[in-house]
Amino acid sequence: MKIVIAGAGYVGMSLAVLLSQKHEVTVVDAEPSKVRQINSGKPPIKDLDIERYFVERELNLIAVGEGEGEEAAYREADFAIIATPTDYDAEKNYFDTSLVEQVAEKVLRLSKNAVIVIKSTVPVGYTERLCRRLGAGRILFSPEFLKEGRGLRDNLYPSRIIVGLPRNNQDAAADAGAFAKLLQEGALKEDVPVILTGASEAEAVKLFANTYLALRISFFNELDTYAELRGLDAKQMIEGVCLDPRIGNYYNNPSFGYGGYCLPKDTKQLLANYGDVPENIIGAIVDANRTRKDFVAEQILKKAGWEPADKNMKGHITAGIYRLTMKTHSDNFRNSSVIGIIKRLKQKGIKIIIYEPGLKEGMFMGCERIESLQEFKDRCDIIITNRQSEELLDCREKVYTRDIYGRDE
Repeated sequence: MKIVIAGAGYVGMSLAVLLSQKHEVTVVDAEPSKVRQINSGKPPIKDLDIERYFVERELNLIAVGEGEGEEAAYREADFAIIATPTDYDAEKNYFDTSLVEQVAEKVLRLSKNAVIVIKSTVPVGYTERLCRRLGAGRILFSPEFLKEGRGLRDNLYPSRIIVGLPRNNQDAAADAGAFAKLLQEGALKEDVPVILTGASEAEAVKLFANTYLALRISFFNELDTYAELRGLDAKQMIEGVCLDPRIGNYYNNPSFGYGGYCLPKDTKQLLANYGDVPENIIGAIVDANRTRKDFVAEQILKKAGWEPADKNMKGHITAGIYRLTMKTHSDNFRNSSVIGIIKRLKQKGIKIIIYEPGLKEGMFMGCERIESLQEFKDRCDIIITNRQSEELLDCREKVYTRDIYGRDE
């Protein structure tokens, strides 16, 4: 089977590796550097399992840029999977779905047979509206449930496979079943639950699932805020709460707030989707993240000895940000929670320096990047890290973190 995947990010590459074990896969991406990397046998993203599969497995996988190669691939495709970014537009209260639409229109122009599968996160009702606008019935939506840095692993051992199809189009049911079978074939886990739903229901599942994860993160962050201000042991409290089997001892490690590419935008999109539907919790989840970052920034200023009344302190305190990335084994720091902390500290006149080996530029958000870890440690009055690291053990008295368990979640 011939499969084309638009987008060589975390979602696109995890699917490309998964499916190219048994099928002919072409990845389309606008960035020439990513195309060159894939064709030279190197993944363009950091994911340990993807890197291992590139070395150890026979993958029927090539990449092409936009143009003739892309058009030839779409003409011959059985499935065209769209995994392009859909950033949240705060002014419109809506995902920017323009890239999804561009790819869908291109596929429909070039092929009468390709089934389009949207993997990008979209608003509830989007796939149905797109089908009506384009006069097409063979467009499916299938949500991804991946962790950054572990995308392939989550596809090899999926918790469930969901494929949504347009209402009143039973012909698409066969397409949905065939796509679900492709994902099952590539997985190592057996007996993966498969759910075929309406497209809008599948879109809602994605947004509600991520919003629940944001809720859980926010809950334990607020528990930690309470513990810090009341002088209580947050670890003892978390363990006492989470030993209840109805709650579970997972996804409970305090942080600077939920971040990354998905949770901040998905919670806001779900809130926007509510419109005139009564709600309290969804809006509170969005607000809670802002409150947590405000609190963390205040605690950092306190630890650093910052005095709001002392105008001479501006630029006299140097705060170091140890790593921008959200997850271990990830090179992505889009919408990382620590970015919100940087903004708040800069507003108070704190000088910020950054240690981030994955950052190529010499400056980030107007802050100097330091290459040498030792120089970074020496220059900092306080070191801020979302997650603890053995690299900071020799200067732990300078470190501010709310990490308890030394793990991502």
